[in-house]
Amino acid sequence: MRFLFASLMLALLTSSVTYAENPADKFDLQFWKLQLPLDENADGKVDEVKVGAIHKYSHPDFFYLDQDGSLVFTAPNKAKTTANSTNTRSELRQMFRGKNTRIGTHDPLNNFALKAHRGAKNFADVGGQLEATLRVLHVANIAKHGDKKPAYSVVVGQIHADKDQEVINKGKGFGWGNEPIKIYYKKWPDHETGSVFWTYERNLERTNPDRTDIAYPVWGNTWDNPDDPGEEGIALGQLFNYNINVHGNIMYLTFRTTDPSQTVKYQIDLSNNVDAYGKVDEKDHPQGYSGDALYFKAGAYNQCSTNDDPAMWYPACAGTGDWATDKANGDYVSVAFRRIQLARSVDPTK
Repeated sequence: MRFLFASLMLALLTSSVTYAENPADKFDLQFWKLQLPLDENADGKVDEVKVGAIHKYSHPDFFYLDQDGSLVFTAPNKAKTTANSTNTRSELRQMFRGKNTRIGTHDPLNNFALKAHRGAKNFADVGGQLEATLRVLHVANIAKHGDKKPAYSVVVGQIHADKDQEVINKGKGFGWGNEPIKIYYKKWPDHETGSVFWTYERNLERTNPDRTDIAYPVWGNTWDNPDDPGEEGIALGQLFNYNINVHGNIMYLTFRTTDPSQTVKYQIDLSNNVDAYGKVDEKDHPQGYSGDALYFKAGAYNQCSTNDDPAMWYPACAGTGDWATDKANGDYVSVAFRRIQLARSVDPTK
């Protein structure tokens, strides 16, 4: 099987693809909505393209098919962001409801849950799967505080817990809207290659000082290590694949390149506080994410915030807010996907 996958990856990298007008002509986007780093309707909110409109939508700068048929997501360092965030994004958000807007965004029928969730039967699904094959084309390379963890990086896939005040009010420690996984690519400006790693966020309230992201290496280093990853890293433009498979309560992760020997796997139970190395994390929620509604996201979530603040999330990256200027200066992130596929979860032990 691994040699078959390697052949498929090589074929994706080298094949000629017929150009299509809109991303939905080539990619199955019927269960996604799109968030963009724009406010073209001047309503003070980040622009979104709903499921019903995405099949006819493209943007020449931030969401388009390139001549190889890849779906390109681009996000400047400085642009319109979602509420309470200083990070821009061009990113898809999973929408189980499709075009059925009678189902609310926060409704269980628009999200999935873990098997351990007491109301799991009320959700659109128990678990789920996201697979993607992609190349990171560019990461921002100017930061005032380049030593801060998010500098020079982009998130290319994640699971997000739904932020829901009604769930928070129940007082059981859920509903905060944290992320059990974010997949990062980070490349320092003076390095030939970058690193791919993933993070697990402790499922705690925002004001809790123990709420932090635990990083796990895939290729190269994590954001804790500024050393050059060299041949162990992933170059800009190099194809790689990730698979996030949440089955029951377990999140199974598989990362692949065209070289089968570079395959990396992890698994972690999202319904408790045991980390991906099998160690109990006393600072995490003892029930993990078992009381949350969850959904997948994929695209380019720029981590190079232009905000200059003492907190670690603000590296004060360069950016003017004028796209032509920022593009010329390289103050943006860009990612090209050859594949984005949602599916039901599978039991990898069978």
